[in-house]
Amino acid sequence: MSNRFRPAGAETTETFQNKAKDAMPRRYVTLDVFTSRPLGGNPLAVVLDAAGLDDAAMQHITREFNLSETVFVFPPRDPSRQARIRIFTTAHELPFAGHPTVGSAVLLALENKLAKGQFQIEEQIGPVRCEVTTEGPGSRRGAATFVVPRKATLEEADISRKACADALNLAVSDIGFDAHRPVVASAGVPFLFVPVANLTALARARPDEAAFIRSLGSYGEALYLYTPDEEGDADFRTRMFSPGLGIEEDPATGAAAAAFTAVLMDAEARVDGHHKVRIDQGFEMGRPSRINLGFTVKGGDVVEATIGGSAVVIAEGVLHL
Repeated sequence: MSNRFRPAGAETTETFQNKAKDAMPRRYVTLDVFTSRPLGGNPLAVVLDAAGLDDAAMQHITREFNLSETVFVFPPRDPSRQARIRIFTTAHELPFAGHPTVGSAVLLALENKLAKGQFQIEEQIGPVRCEVTTEGPGSRRGAATFVVPRKATLEEADISRKACADALNLAVSDIGFDAHRPVVASAGVPFLFVPVANLTALARARPDEAAFIRSLGSYGEALYLYTPDEEGDADFRTRMFSPGLGIEEDPATGAAAAAFTAVLMDAEARVDGHHKVRIDQGFEMGRPSRINLGFTVKGGDVVEATIGGSAVVIAEGVLHL
């Protein structure tokens, strides 16, 4: 198991089931995130009453939901903040992720009947500042924008275009465009960013898990493919594959979008000022998503970045655990 992600506690299923005999009801809500329409975007489960759950229990619950991520909500350590959340994939706990942050912020605003406002959410990476809007009392949808809590940076990595092509069942000529090249970037969670030549190549990509390991090693844990959107109204169309996180393909990846600023600054000349980048993802999966990336450049450096999007409540229920 890679040490790039924090694993949950190791506890047997039998032990967890024995603990569940003294179950208490815990509310949960599922949302579709980075979309304003139900059954699009990236599904998210949020367990609102998580107090008393340990790491192993949260990992088991996440596997039960079997979504790309599940959020567990706790009281904040600092009472001036809205909540503390922990984020799990089916394989690991994450220090930070984009669609869980947006979805949790919208849900917390809905729970508190907040039509518009700002608050902070505590995550493993640190406090995250959010701005939210909802459609008022009784609404089941809203939008949130958060300030990326950690500056995006490139990591030292020597990844060849051939290695990326082999892992994705593409030709070497399909990898790269303009000055864009494969790089590893992180704003809390590392991704291997793979530029592909066009939308046709993006759609043809078929990950080979064995080739991921053979050709890319640990860098193959999370691949974020991107290309200019030549057909829609977005700036880029993207896909994300992550065998290392237990995610075959992700409909929308906010943490990768948060790290995208370092990739753009590496390959493009971005003048001082504020830049907006629209990212579409999930189209190949039938779950279209829209992520709004904003960043401010000053003196040739990114001084702040934001990730925004919509979310809609899909279902509510109670866990007896």
